[in-house]
This record gives sequence, structure tokens and C-alpha cells, in this order.
Amino acid sequence: MDQIRVVFLGTGAGTPSRERNVASLAIVLDGRVLLFDCGEGTQHQLLRSSVRNGRIEAIFITHLHGDHLYGLPGLLASLSLNGRTEPLTVYGPGVAAFVSAVRETSRLRLAYELSVLDVASGEVMRGDGFRVIAAPLEHTIECFGYCVIEDDRPGEFDVARANELRIPAGPLYGRLQSGEDVEFGGRMIRSAEVLGAPRRGRRIAYCTDTRPARASVELARGADLLIHEATYGSDVADEARKRGHSTASEAAEVAREAGAVRLILTHFSPRYEDVAPLIDEARDIASNVDGAYDLAEVPCPRNDRNL
Repeated sequence: MDQIRVVFLGTGAGTPSRERNVASLAIVLDGRVLLFDCGEGTQHQLLRSSVRNGRIEAIFITHLHGDHLYGLPGLLASLSLNGRTEPLTVYGPGVAAFVSAVRETSRLRLAYELSVLDVASGEVMRGDGFRVIAAPLEHTIECFGYCVIEDDRPGEFDVARANELRIPAGPLYGRLQSGEDVEFGGRMIRSAEVLGAPRRGRRIAYCTDTRPARASVELARGADLLIHEATYGSDVADEARKRGHSTASEAAEVAREAGAVRLILTHFSPRYEDVAPLIDEARDIASNVDGAYDLAEVPCPRNDRNL
């Protein structure tokens, strides 16, 4: 896999504002799209973004609160009206009953096969070159966070060592670099002889809505990018606690404990016209912190971290 990027489609909490739509983001893997949450207006945001909704491979819903879900029926219908024929799977806690009720009451007929699956802790999807795992978060209703994990990559190819072994440049290099052992010159050459230590695949964790929780830390363990809600500032920590949300500083604590390389805050309450104070609050605790805004695109570059 080459390019991975995150596109923020909605970065607000509860209700949309002039600057922020409600929750949704896309993770784009070499053009393939995984959509996380689908608040009202998500399909409009998709039209304004670089994301091609025809490339959506799966949709992951965190929970059944409307600001994360109410855009789903419209998007499913539009995909059908726009000619989609490829099967689509939606994952999320309790989402099957919601979608079933919508389809029955509105007589929604789709031109593609739709599967709606419940989620539990652990792996929920295996894709080509990646997998998605889920973990329960701590909110006012059942809620799950997700982590997209790229498959680990072989170590770097040692050309000098290959020359010492008199391996000719060409197809054998490619086979060895992919981790395959090859026979050459009457002997078996192990890929481990010319490859460095395997390199860990990239990880993107998405945690919202939630109180700071052990499950969030473990889900984001070693993440290249942690996207975590920061609905409130520490000045209203009691309100955050009562509503099952995190403050910016609490999100930063999760990132620091998880060893996440980068933290991006999202899901801001509409009371904050300027979220700079929340970002500053988080930067007092964790390094490499930014705040999301609608239609922002964030690349997730390859890392060279060994297993």
C-alpha cells in the first residue's frame, strides 16, 4: 500500500454550525475509501471533498446518536440512485435495526447488496492489505472506536548483501523483497538474508464519543495517527464527564499514554467558535497535536518503525 490519507468530512459535535458539520471522516487507502460515521449532511460534504463516494468499501458507525448516524439513509439511497452495484457492508452497534426500520418505513430499494453487521471487540473487517479492529468506548450508550491497521511490510532490501551473495538484479530482487525464499546457483537463498527487520504497518485510531478510557489507550497503542474527540475544554470538565465526552487535555493524556505519534482533535462543541485554546490545552500534555476542520486532508506517511 502506498498512500493513506484522512479526510475530515464533519468535525463538530451534536449540531452543525456554520463552520463545522457533524461527525464523519474518510480514510482513503490508495483510492479505496473507508467511511467512519455518517452524520446528517455527510453526502454533501463528500461532494465538496476529494473523496469519491463510489469508492466506499465499507462504513463504520461508532454509535446510534444522530450526529453520527442520521446521514446514513440518505447516503445509502444516493449510492443506489447513482448506479452503485457493488456490495456494501455497514458495521456498527445496533445499526442493523436502524437501517431495517428505515428501509421498511420508506420502502427503500437498493440496486446493490447491503449487509449491516453488528460489531464486537477485535477484528471486524479484513481488507486487501489492511484490517479494522474495534473496541468498546465509554459513552452514554454503546459505542465503539476503530483502528485501521496496515499489514506489516518486509524490512528494507540490503543491496550490498545481495551483491555479496552474487544475486543478479532483476526479478529475484522483487521476490526476495516480498519475503519469498528463492533458489539460485544451486542453493536456497532465504529472504531474511537480504532483508532488514520487518516494518510495522501504519495505524490510524478513531475514538469518539468517549470518556478517556483504557480501551481507547489500547486501541491507539503505537498509532501513527490518533483521532480523538475533544468536545470540551477543561473549564467544563464536569459537563464532559456527565455527557460521556472528553476534554482536550484528556484526549492528550490518552495519546501520550498510548504512545501515538500524532494526535488530531475533533468533535468540537459548537460553543467553541475558536478551538485554538483547546489545541493549546492538549499541547501542554502531548506533542504533535492539531485540531481538525471540515474538509481538511491529512496524509499518513509511511513509517520505518520495526516490529
